[in-house]
Amino acid sequence: MPSMQRSLFFLVFAFCIASPARAETVKVLVQSSPLAGFQFYAGKTLWDEMQQGDALTLTREPANVHDANAIRVEWRGRKLGYLPRSENRAVATEMDRGGRVEARIAKLHRHRDPWKRIVVEVFVVL
Repeated sequence: MPSMQRSLFFLVFAFCIASPARAETVKVLVQSSPLAGFQFYAGKTLWDEMQQGDALTLTREPANVHDANAIRVEWRGRKLGYLPRSENRAVATEMDRGGRVEARIAKLHRHRDPWKRIVVEVFVVL
């Protein structure tokens, strides 16, 4: 098990053991990263509508020819890009095992470099 994946597993496991049972939902931040592919998808046309804190939809693409761990990021049904390939394995594993994950726009920044325009936060929901 790769170290990031192992760290995520142990973090979630430790939290579940240490927390008393309760009905409320708990979200654990497991990733904060730039959005990959912003310049190739709908981000430019949607930029003025998006806001920090907006919910994002994550969709696994296990048949993606470029990345078997690919996770597509959408805002209101429009494709914005992907979680970066270098950081998506633990989240892909969690999604594949049926775990609940959520994402949101953490930061929007007008920048020439498309890798610095949107920061995405991903949470595991316990």
